[in-house]
Amino acid sequence: MLSFPAPGSQQRVAPSGQSGRNKVVLKPGHSLMDWIRFSKSGKDLTGLRGRLIEVTKEELQKHNTRDDCWTCIRGMVYNVTPYMDYHPGGEVELMKAAGIDGTDLFDQVHRWVNYESMLKECLVGRMATMTTTAIKAMIPPPSPTGLVPPTSVAPPRDKDSQPRYDWFQTDATVHLVVYAKRKLPSLGCTIVDLDAGVLRLEVLLGKMSYMIHLRLAEEVEGNVAVHTAFKVGKIQVTIRKQAKGKWTSLGQSLEFHNTFLRKKDRALYLRDCVLVSKTEVNHNTHVFRLQLPHGTVMHVPVGKHVYLKAHIQDTEVVRPYTPVDQNIAATSHYSSQESDLYLMIKVYPDGVFTPHLNSLRIGDHISVSGPEGTFSLRPLHDVTVLYLLAAGTGFTPMARLITLARQDIDTIRKIKLLFFNRREEDILWRCQLDALAANDERFLVEYVLSEPCESWTGRRGPVDESMLKDFLNKPDGSKCYVCVCGPTAFTELTIGYVIHGFIISIILFCTT
Repeated sequence: MLSFPAPGSQQRVAPSGQSGRNKVVLKPGHSLMDWIRFSKSGKDLTGLRGRLIEVTKEELQKHNTRDDCWTCIRGMVYNVTPYMDYHPGGEVELMKAAGIDGTDLFDQVHRWVNYESMLKECLVGRMATMTTTAIKAMIPPPSPTGLVPPTSVAPPRDKDSQPRYDWFQTDATVHLVVYAKRKLPSLGCTIVDLDAGVLRLEVLLGKMSYMIHLRLAEEVEGNVAVHTAFKVGKIQVTIRKQAKGKWTSLGQSLEFHNTFLRKKDRALYLRDCVLVSKTEVNHNTHVFRLQLPHGTVMHVPVGKHVYLKAHIQDTEVVRPYTPVDQNIAATSHYSSQESDLYLMIKVYPDGVFTPHLNSLRIGDHISVSGPEGTFSLRPLHDVTVLYLLAAGTGFTPMARLITLARQDIDTIRKIKLLFFNRREEDILWRCQLDALAANDERFLVEYVLSEPCESWTGRRGPVDESMLKDFLNKPDGSKCYVCVCGPTAFTELTIGYVIHGFIISIILFCTT
């Protein structure tokens, strides 16, 4: 059982065959926009009449009920009682952090959410700091060398496995070389951002992240080039100097320079991207093409997603989306200098984020994160039959996986997509999928409609066990994977049917 991708994201994956974080049906008038309006209404949401207080651990623990619920996130205490009915995960999820430090719980599900903006009217105050005596009692004795690694930087168990870097130069260029000390995935693991003389380079290595963060010693041109030797684990970044000459150093170290951390422990880094085109897919879905800054080199690997951030009514709103290719027949091999992201997004008229996104004009800007998620392609390389069960925009993570499976995984003999939609006009990229099925005997697609017209001759109705038994016909001697992606209710129901009726490995792409 594989997990894909990060918990709490739009592509939440359930470990051990269970569904991801459940959403609850909120009462009318309790959407995110309703919360934004309510929080700006001027009402006292803390119960302290505008005062900020210092909160002790003992005081925090007293506020642990449904009608009096405080929690602490990164040293700041919030009264989340008024937010209880607006929380998409419901009361039960929020109460898990009642009266305690909820930072770890928050990070497991909501690491990408700007809680400071969402809950600023609920701020009670800061957690009281310990006395000097208490702090000293908790500090371990120094190591024999007298050097203690920073607590925020968790070194890997094997120090020899930590990547390292070096640099060299010519009169016109400077070259930074990272030695990863392992083979590198061929579908993208390096993100480079060069902005106003600051170089940020992140190398994604499984669950770990290696970072170089420098203010360069001299002025440079804005573009960067990245060359990767995948088999030997070497990455070379080349930057042109603005003026010829020799540098005496590469530059000044900035925060988290030369660190090797768990990816989930890194804060989101967002860069400013430009909307360069918007292509209609159907009546409510578009492909938004975003251009990265000139100094950024980034490729989002298959199975990963990015976060988009926008300011809506003075509130930061962040949403995750999975990139697609320009079309279903695109090659899976990209230049390391690929500069555009393609995001297939359904616009919900009563939503918060998608109407804002849809209102952007060509040339407008939006903030985009680097690749996120824990999905690994390694277990797919001995799969022989790949089943894809998608509903609506749950198709988006499947699109690039189809391309990858066709072009790069030789063992896969069959790719079968069962695509669920309400009506025929809702089917995404139908012409492309039909053309692909006609031209590649390994690929098969079937459509299922819950509200078909009378002339529809394909499958009908919601997902059920008999339909899946007919579709998931496992050939003798094959190794099968089932990928599931769609709204929470669809995903949970489908997972239950698959696990109940079949003994096959499952990758769960689960949207919330």
